[in-house]
Order: sequence, then C-alpha cells, then structure tokens
Amino acid sequence: MNTLPATPVSAGRPALDRTAWIDFATQVLAEDGVEGLRIEVLARKLNVTKGSFYWHFKDRQALLNSVVTAWRDARVQEVEQHVAIPAEEARNRIHRILDLYSTHPNQLRMRTELALRDWARRDTFVATAVETVDQARLKNAIRLFRLAGYSEVEAHTRALLLFTHVFGLSMMMFEDSIAHDIAQSHSAIAELITRTPG
Repeated sequence: MNTLPATPVSAGRPALDRTAWIDFATQVLAEDGVEGLRIEVLARKLNVTKGSFYWHFKDRQALLNSVVTAWRDARVQEVEQHVAIPAEEARNRIHRILDLYSTHPNQLRMRTELALRDWARRDTFVATAVETVDQARLKNAIRLFRLAGYSEVEAHTRALLLFTHVFGLSMMMFEDSIAHDIAQSHSAIAELITRTPG
C-alpha cells in the first residue's frame, strides 16, 4: 500500500513543491515499480491536479529522471559522510555501519533499491546511477579501512566483504527465526571483517 502524505493537498492549499512530488514518486516506485509512476495516478493519490505536476516537470520522463537523480545523490552523499571522520574513529564507524545496515534495515529504502535495480536492467540512465552509487559505496568503504590502518590490498578486500555482506543481507527477506540468528551472529561477523591480519 502506498503511503500518502500525512496532510493531503486540497484545492484550498498550495500546490506541492518539486521535492514533494519526487519523494512521493519514490515511495510509489518502492511499492509498485516504475510502472506505477503515472502522472494521473500520482496526482489522484496526492489529491492535486495534473497542473501541479506540470508546474515542476516537463513530462513523465523528467519526473523519472529526477527520482533516480535524487536517489543517486542522496546515497552518494550519505556514504561520503561516513568517512568524514578522524582516523581513530574508523573502526568503530565500520562496526556501526554493519549494525545499522545488517541488523536494522530500512524497509522502504530496501524496496526502493530493489525497484531501482530491477528498473536498471531495462534503462541505461538508471543503470548508470546504480553503478555510481555502488562505486561510491565501495570507494568509501575502502577509505574507511585505510583510515583504520589497513594496507591498500587489505582495505579493498575487506571493503568488498563489508559491501557484499551488508548489501546481501539488506536485499534478503528473513523469517523471524533467521533474523534472530543473524542478530546473534552479528558481532562475530563484524569482528571477522575488521580483524587485524596475522
């Protein structure tokens, strides 16, 4: 079910701004895929006229591009913030990332990413955005391990392991019993990823 804004826009209220359209379209993308992003449908769910849409976007493709661009830029900014820390905090930051994305996944973010990756198989613009995010995630994970004192080779290997572990778990749907087992194993997995060589 799509999540509508807490206060739907009515005829007596100001039209939605561009960001509100993009945010709502991203929610719909997560629930219904790109096929759900139809101007008439979005306007009806938001209780606004199509004129509100065309005030901000030339056409549907402009909205689609904006959704992808906003997602890409937000994810890249997020991972860059993870490494804007002193070197002595790097190891703890790695553990916090593992905890945040492995044991406390954001369901809306997960569904959005799945929808984008499915869409990317058919659209080169989306595929390029997904690749940009993946490269940023890996690059900044390597930087974190380098800050933590690992060699270039070790940093690359551990960053790849961190990335695939976190991303793999976030893309999987677990029953409660399995999720409990993962939570129990979390500390051991984090220690394996950050263990000092030798």
